[in-house]
Amino acid sequence: MTTVGSFEAKTNFSALLERAERGEQIVITRRGKPVARLVPIDSASVTRAAEAVEQLKKLREGTTLGGLSWKELRDEGRKY
Repeated sequence: MTTVGSFEAKTNFSALLERAERGEQIVITRRGKPVARLVPIDSASVTRAAEAVEQLKKLREGTTLGGLSWKELRDEGRKY
């Protein structure tokens, strides 16, 4: 894992993105302390998330709120 300062990260952002795209993880520091990590996106995770969203959409089909509106449920317990 590579560590770079925030100024260097800003200056060389495109190159750092290319490195992350190839699988490298890069820690970005400010005044020597880690503040962020640049990591590649796992395409399998993105696919699993999209599949989960689709499953949730199918699950809610045909589900009712028993005559209540979602606004009533949202507002229940709110203090005005």
